[in-house]
Amino acid sequence: MYKTFSEVKVALSGGKTVESIVRSYLDQIEKHKDLNAFLEVFAESAVNQAQVVDQKLASGNAGRLAGMVIGLKDNICYKDHAVSASSKILKGFESLYSATAVEKLLAEDAIIIGRLNCDEFAMGSSNENSAFGPVKNNLRPTHVPGGSSGGSAVAVSAGLCTVTLGSDTGGSIRQPASFTGTVGLKPTYGRVSRYGLIAYASSFDQIGPFANNLEDVVMVMEIMAGKDPKDATSSSRPLGFSTEIPAIGKKKIAYLNEALENKNVDPEVRSMMEKTIEDLRAKGHIVESVSFPYLEYLVPTYYVLTTAEASSNLSRFDGVHYGYQSPEAKGVEETYTLSRSEGFGTEVKRRIMAGTFVLSHGYYDAYYTKGMKVRRVLKNKTKEIFNKYDLLILPTTPSTAFEFGSINDPIQMYLQDIFTVHANLTGNPAIAIPNGTHSNGLPLSLQIMADDFNEEALFSLADQIMYH
Repeated sequence: MYKTFSEVKVALSGGKTVESIVRSYLDQIEKHKDLNAFLEVFAESAVNQAQVVDQKLASGNAGRLAGMVIGLKDNICYKDHAVSASSKILKGFESLYSATAVEKLLAEDAIIIGRLNCDEFAMGSSNENSAFGPVKNNLRPTHVPGGSSGGSAVAVSAGLCTVTLGSDTGGSIRQPASFTGTVGLKPTYGRVSRYGLIAYASSFDQIGPFANNLEDVVMVMEIMAGKDPKDATSSSRPLGFSTEIPAIGKKKIAYLNEALENKNVDPEVRSMMEKTIEDLRAKGHIVESVSFPYLEYLVPTYYVLTTAEASSNLSRFDGVHYGYQSPEAKGVEETYTLSRSEGFGTEVKRRIMAGTFVLSHGYYDAYYTKGMKVRRVLKNKTKEIFNKYDLLILPTTPSTAFEFGSINDPIQMYLQDIFTVHANLTGNPAIAIPNGTHSNGLPLSLQIMADDFNEEALFSLADQIMYH
């Protein structure tokens, strides 16, 4: 089993072929198919790709990712392969092009092995909302893997591929990384092109990687990042980092009073934070508490704005343009109504309805406009913190992974995102890293946030906490 790219490279230098590495991953996927992480394995195209990469290695002109095997969340497009956003409504749809992020990885000879289960249209915090059944947490199959990128997290954690891509709209990379003991990065908004990502909420969504170590995350990020003429929101800001993670000097680090004092935080998560603060101080960093009085407004603001964007983005899935069309429908109106009613799952319909409501006449100013104003307040306050401090640390999640079916109230489920939605509302980069083990045996996770486009600072601190 190869859990990191460095292990893959050792195998290659020891005489293994890329094809043999791909086949060993295919064996692992088959052995662990009960986890339901993969919706489809691209066995034939992956083996064919591997053979091409082996020829390139033999002739000495292979790319930097030769031998890296990557899984894609099922909302990231890969040309001539199916993509469904784990929804019945996109049944039978095959992508006509690849996402820019995917193209950049393929250009460096990465191999795409399959598409990974997720919450339908990336809406969920537990991966219980997929039209194809839930993903099981490989560390404890009775517990959720987190969402929405649960399949991506489990595939890496269980060693079913080297690296995976997920999307993060409100914590959908960092929360499952927390629950599976993996490293998950949400880049700065605009750092990675969204072209080829099926949209949930366009001003929040970001593609990012999962891996078992920091080095693989940094390498994949360096290759995916950059301006894309196909995505007007992608940034031309130069990268402040390379694959060499710089040693960190003494930094000023903030943590949020309100995050530590929050009544929903597991006592052991609080203890993990307190120990981390002590350890960082012992290493010479200045670590101080700051007040962020808006914590309770994060989740409501996030759901007002993202559901509004979702109701607009998902209007194209109507039984006419794409995918599922109800066999019972007669006439135009029934085609729209029945196809969407039957094609979308409960959580997606809930969010479309909520978003349509907040955008409706008479409520637009009361909800959507006010939500946008609050978002600006949050951005300004966060900028204020980063004017004084280099980094911000906080828990990734209020608890460890919870059992399937243990949270039935949608509002309680939404509150699982209390510490992750901040970075999406403000656009800042954030990373989740494993940071100890709970007495229940499940992993604990620390989240680090930095100023816009300062992923380098994230990587440096994460490296020190994880390895030094």
